Amino acid sequence: MGRFILRRLMQAAPLLLAVVVLNFLLIAFTPGDPITLLVGDFPAPPEYLAQMRRDYGLDQPVWMQLLHYLGKVLQGDFGYSFANQQPVASLILERLGATLELTLTALGLASVLGVAFGVLAARSRGGPADSAIQAASSAGYAVPDFWLGQLLILAFAIGLGWLPSQGYNPVRGVAPGWEGFVQHLRYLLLPALALSMRYLTLITRITRASMLEVMNADYILAARARGSAEWQVVIGHALRNAAAPVLTVIGYNLGFVLAGSALIEAVFAWPGIGRLLYESIAKRDYPVMLAILLMVSVTVVLANLLTDILHRLLDPRLERA
Repeated sequence: MGRFILRRLMQAAPLLLAVVVLNFLLIAFTPGDPITLLVGDFPAPPEYLAQMRRDYGLDQPVWMQLLHYLGKVLQGDFGYSFANQQPVASLILERLGATLELTLTALGLASVLGVAFGVLAARSRGGPADSAIQAASSAGYAVPDFWLGQLLILAFAIGLGWLPSQGYNPVRGVAPGWEGFVQHLRYLLLPALALSMRYLTLITRITRASMLEVMNADYILAARARGSAEWQVVIGHALRNAAAPVLTVIGYNLGFVLAGSALIEAVFAWPGIGRLLYESIAKRDYPVMLAILLMVSVTVVLANLLTDILHRLLDPRLERA
């Protein structure tokens, strides 16, 4: 297992380097000037604009900027934010907690409900519950996340007035103890539900398909012949052997959930990494954009590695492959 992890990390190193280089070049050759956006409508003289470009290193050729950036990244320095006037690393750390809270809640909600609905659909194959779950999953997968977020705001915040429409906490602050936890949960519920819907429907469909493949296997029939309880057959035998594709979907989508939170955080004014990326794109804040894209890439690599490790733990035959 140690050799496997080391080999995967060594394979990921050139991939991450290629991601950094490609992202840098794509952003560098995108039309527009971040200095112009920083200055705004202020009639700055050309000398001042040239000085700002020198200060931020934007007067150098692209290949020199790339080499300088790679050297700083290898030292753990992700640069200085043009728009926020602070180090990128500290800026991301300020927003990281809110994004992790949102994405992990959404992925946990999608995983638990998706597996439960998938098992229920497989157990009632061809029945009303199966048809309803398949129809709902198809509709949920087709709805864009940001549009679903707006629909939830219209329904539960504006129409019914049950939940707040935007923000992270009440403006006056949260109350101490359990009451404060409930207040914060009300702000978290709608964005987490909007972000989780696409992955919930995907996990539901994968779980159902994987369960149907194993429900008629010989070991399932043998377990029932031994008189095992139905929940033991479904959970202990069928679901465990059907778990590999489900784990693959959950693990491989972790990075996409993190990247997809940008629009959801913008819709719900959630102060996380996704909203920071959205704002950085609008302001052409190169260092922040590059750091967030690199963080998403690292998350995808680590999520894939963790998924492969879990596969080997669930199926020891893979260890000898």
